[in-house]
Amino acid sequence: MLAALVAVAVVAVGAVVITRLVGTDRSTPTAPSASADAPPSPSPSTPPPGADITGPLNLLLVGIDTRVSVPGWEPHADAVLILHVPAGLSRAYLFSLPRDLVVDVPAFKPAGYRGGRTKLTNAMSYGSRVPDRPKQPDPAQGYELLSQVVSDYTGLRIDAGAVLTFGGFDELVDSLGGVDIHVDQRVVSRHRQPDGKHRSPGPGVGGYVGPQMVYEPGDRHLNGWQALDYARQRYLPGGDYTRQRHQQQLIRSLVGKILDTDLARQPERVEQVVAALGDMLVYVGGRRIVEFAYALGGLSPDALTLVTLPGAALGRGNAYRGEELTQTGRRFITELRAGKVDEFLAEHPKLVVPR
Repeated sequence: MLAALVAVAVVAVGAVVITRLVGTDRSTPTAPSASADAPPSPSPSTPPPGADITGPLNLLLVGIDTRVSVPGWEPHADAVLILHVPAGLSRAYLFSLPRDLVVDVPAFKPAGYRGGRTKLTNAMSYGSRVPDRPKQPDPAQGYELLSQVVSDYTGLRIDAGAVLTFGGFDELVDSLGGVDIHVDQRVVSRHRQPDGKHRSPGPGVGGYVGPQMVYEPGDRHLNGWQALDYARQRYLPGGDYTRQRHQQQLIRSLVGKILDTDLARQPERVEQVVAALGDMLVYVGGRRIVEFAYALGGLSPDALTLVTLPGAALGRGNAYRGEELTQTGRRFITELRAGKVDEFLAEHPKLVVPR
């Protein structure tokens, strides 16, 4: 699911959010103590790291469920989000691709995968396979294949990205004191009880039993486990497209809190945070994560536009093969590449997720 954390950018979010965990004061960030391993602070005459990044940028965030309790489980891409930042870095557009989007996945030698036409979520799992370590999948390797597939499908160059697991999500949100979300429809959890405990497995595939947490419509303040649980639910009217919208709402709430504290423009703390995250965050990029964090730290939360791409099922019932974007959804990507996305969204206002 969402592993949603996009600090000032999809790629930097997890790093910046966790900053609250390594500081002693949860209300005011403090500078880390000097150490031989900490990067030096830029002098007044030295441009901060990332100051030369002007865009455009395309950043890819992947949320995965590793299910570490299941031996040999391969990570699936439960959330695939793209942040597009035009030149000038003054605004940004965040959209999701359906996890079940049917795509062409090329052969990938490191994983021994021969290629095929399959669901987007499988690109991560197939790419993560390590032939000589069948029970130790490599998420970074899986991201490499998934990123290639996303780039081929959208025609966008992916500049950097990150993989975030479920494991640390609760703690990350709690470190910010929770998030404020407008619940737009009644959501009944398949996974959690009202007290936060996991529901017990039930009969059938994917079944659960026991009382269920319910999120009623309205403005709600959610803690870590509630935010994760709310954003995971897809057995709702609208299915995975509704879940994508909820994930994006959660990201916008997180981004607002992060930008308010200016954490993204503290390179030393971001470096410290990346190390603290450990295996919860896998970052991939040609530039350091602190550089993208700084470059995007000047974005206003109001400059982040959330976009829902309409799609349709391929096949039904037992013949269901996955999802495809509608002509409108595909055209959004075309107009995005052409730099005409604002005009397109003005013509299709229903694609924009309300604030």
